[in-house]
Amino acid sequence: MSKFKEGPLVLMLRDGEVEQFNASTRKTETLDLSNANLRGADLRHVDLHKADLRDAYCHSADLRGVDLSQANLEGASFHRARVSGAYFPANVPAEEIKMSLELGTRIRCRPA
Repeated sequence: MSKFKEGPLVLMLRDGEVEQFNASTRKTETLDLSNANLRGADLRHVDLHKADLRDAYCHSADLRGVDLSQANLEGASFHRARVSGAYFPANVPAEEIKMSLELGTRIRCRPA
């Protein structure tokens, strides 16, 4: 049994159905992708700025240019992810991002 969520939204992202995903989530207040397995997913052009990505696994995901400025990244892992031009929340220190990218550590957010 997988410890990751495999719901329809996660499957859309993993299958590269970006337009369908954005249309499906456009009117939602919160976007729950906590515990999602997004390994290797191309997330460019995905609207994740308010996503709940707690404990998400984003190993080798492509997040170039993605706005994560209001996302909850507590416990997320970005090992070997591509993040050039991505906007991270102010409560995530640069050292946390660097350690997650290089070592796969899980993000620890500063208290708000």
